Amino acid sequence: MRVTLSADAKRYIRLFAEETDINPLDCLIEGDRVVLLIPAGEMADAIGPDGHTVDRVEEKLGRKIELVENADTPAAFVASALAPAAVRGVTISEQGDRIAYAEVVEADRGIAIGSDGRRIETARKLAQRHYDIDDIKLT
Repeated sequence: MRVTLSADAKRYIRLFAEETDINPLDCLIEGDRVVLLIPAGEMADAIGPDGHTVDRVEEKLGRKIELVENADTPAAFVASALAPAAVRGVTISEQGDRIAYAEVVEADRGIAIGSDGRRIETARKLAQRHYDIDDIKLT
């Protein structure tokens, strides 16, 4: 699926790439934060030792940075987008709408939802943009 980026999103991706040598695959600008989709296997380098790389980029942008790691399958992508919540498994239902049912450990439901529902809404947007998933529901 082709993702269309705004001029600001392109600028944030370019700045992150200049600072880290990692090219994010997508960027969502959500209020005071920027969510970047990082290629699979590059999350540790994107974060940097003790989070210093992200901290440095946050200072330059003047915004909070959140990173989501890409995955090879829709189910793995949904689990990654809900991290750091412990996701036991994800089932994709294709009966009409394409819905991802994520089985989240009860103690981590709040983490998966996020403050004011921000984490799950971000996961929904990214899953729609990259895997044509219409909704994510927690079970």
